[in-house]
Amino acid sequence: MVKGIRKRFKKQSFGDAVISVFTYVFFAAFAFICIYPFYYIFINTISSNELSQKGLIIFLPRELHIQNYLKAIKIPGLLDAAMISVGRTVIGTLLTVGTTAFLGFMFTRETLWCRKFWYRFVIITMYFNAGIIPWFLTMRNLHLTNNFWGYILPAVVSPFYIILAKTFVESIPKELQQAAEIDGAGTMKIFLRVIMPVIKPIMATVAIFAAVGQWNAFQDTLLLMTDDKLYSLQFILYQYINQASSLKQLVNSSSSSAVAQSIATVQTATSIRMTVTILVVAPILLIYPIFQRYFVKGIMIGAVKG
Repeated sequence: MVKGIRKRFKKQSFGDAVISVFTYVFFAAFAFICIYPFYYIFINTISSNELSQKGLIIFLPRELHIQNYLKAIKIPGLLDAAMISVGRTVIGTLLTVGTTAFLGFMFTRETLWCRKFWYRFVIITMYFNAGIIPWFLTMRNLHLTNNFWGYILPAVVSPFYIILAKTFVESIPKELQQAAEIDGAGTMKIFLRVIMPVIKPIMATVAIFAAVGQWNAFQDTLLLMTDDKLYSLQFILYQYINQASSLKQLVNSSSSSAVAQSIATVQTATSIRMTVTILVVAPILLIYPIFQRYFVKGIMIGAVKG
């Protein structure tokens, strides 16, 4: 790799080489700025809690242990909140992707009754928002407060995702649909057999957006849920960050009294905050490698028509 870079620089003029070096340095620094906060939090969760509390863990972990994670999963309500977050992310993403793909396809069908009206009716919601209070009153009247479906249904139809899907479908040659129609295929069969296999890139892109949005959602729990069994992981993280000092006492007191705890593994407010943060952030980071190969293609084709 180093030899390849050297050969590339030799073929360039001095000015181009300077620009290339500056570009590499700039993006390397930018990548470091993006990655380091996660790295910093992680090494503090596996290092001595005493040293971490004093701010002595900067670049390398010291006195390694995994007690923070073993104790964090025993925090009351954390596993239940994790199940709620996983459930809303999986179900919400599947419904959002399916609805987005179908509506994006239907809004390209000239046989759809009042197609332009319905498309504009959906898109106009991007520009007008009644506000939190009318939204909450609507959700309450629909009996979606203290209801798991209050997490799912409001996010099923997203105008932005529909625009991406519609533009992507319009880039597909119409001859595919026409050939299927000649063979006697109906609308649903065309969608399932012809369109769905072709629009996988934009569906993967929407899946990433929807999954991240569902996993990181916080405000809907704050406004809609009073039942602690329906709290999401992000809301639990918010509570734990604010109550880390009292929570550390709970975790430490719940540990076995028969085994004396090392000073390095005694929970602190800092260790609680950082450990729970890693537990909340890590799962959603696994989504990106799965869909990365579709992401760039999907967002570019879905955003540019021509």
